[in-house]
Amino acid sequence: MADGISIREFARREGVSHTLVVQGVKQGKLARREDGTMDPALVGSDWRAPPKAVSETAIAKREAAHEAALQPGAAGAPGKGVAYAEALRLKENWLALMRRQDYERRAGLLVEVATAQRVLFELSREQRDAWLAWPAKVAPYLAVEFGVADLEALTASLAAHVHAQLADLGEPEARFESSES
Repeated sequence: MADGISIREFARREGVSHTLVVQGVKQGKLARREDGTMDPALVGSDWRAPPKAVSETAIAKREAAHEAALQPGAAGAPGKGVAYAEALRLKENWLALMRRQDYERRAGLLVEVATAQRVLFELSREQRDAWLAWPAKVAPYLAVEFGVADLEALTASLAAHVHAQLADLGEPEARFESSES
């Protein structure tokens, strides 16, 4: 391993001020060795280049890596500390995801769970009420079509079958997970 160089020497070799190098270290674009010196191999690297656009796949991979880092015994686990650059990156990714979610909510692409539950409940109630009213609507037509004299008995029989069917359906729980595998 080559000997390290000072920040000022690194800046001189790069042709920049030492404060720019210090900022690069603070932003996590450059790393200092444990003894505080810089690796001379980093001279001429692309540490001053603007950050590249981050794809959704890259964000997903980074989030998966972050989740793995939070597992007990991992290098970035709580209590062991996280590098400033890593913390800043995670924060920026989190903020980007929050902004995206806010945009999707405002664009009408996302719906709050409580709203979806209320809409489904109201729709189910409307369907149940329609089915409960169905025997009284259909019984007179069926009585004429099949020549049934006792309209009340036919209505009661149809109502009993509708009630049995509704009882079989019960109150299902809403399941929102994806069925794609």
